[in-house]
Amino acid sequence: MQTSFYSPSELAVIGFKKLGVDVKISKNASIYSPEKMVIGDHVRIDDFCILSGEIKLGSYIHISAYTAIYGGFGVEMEDFVTVSGRVMIYSQNDDYSGDYMTNPTVPAEFTNVTGGKVVLKKHAIIGAGAILLPNITIEEGGCLGAMSLLKSDIPAWEIFAGVPAKKILKRSRRIQDLEQLVK
Repeated sequence: MQTSFYSPSELAVIGFKKLGVDVKISKNASIYSPEKMVIGDHVRIDDFCILSGEIKLGSYIHISAYTAIYGGFGVEMEDFVTVSGRVMIYSQNDDYSGDYMTNPTVPAEFTNVTGGKVVLKKHAIIGAGAILLPNITIEEGGCLGAMSLLKSDIPAWEIFAGVPAKKILKRSRRIQDLEQLVK
């Protein structure tokens, strides 16, 4: 039976900094700088995802199809994080002012790339088509709705949505009880 996911032996030769067990990564995903990536246990990365730079994934994480994660300044996801399809996570950003040039083909001395780590804490969930900008944290249980633009942190157990994202609801904590049944 043919599978679209890499086998454990195929994953072992990619050169990840650390690789857990029961990791499923689509053969159609693009991975850049795997030596900077830590991947925990029970992680699934679907078709046409792009992972680039310094990325640390905990356990029980699902990254849905067509998601791009740019970890130039670092992206970290704790356990039980869900990232829906077509999400864009940026930890770096070009300077759009016109005072500097943009894009990675230009020598660094002519650009002004800035950014900061993006952190998704335990049980965070990101809705389809959302965009996360650099230097933000989604606290434990935080949720970002579909098609939202996140420019600032999300407090624990709150649901944000919109452009720009704003608080819309509190989130149930029942998943904390369910977590004990999974492990």
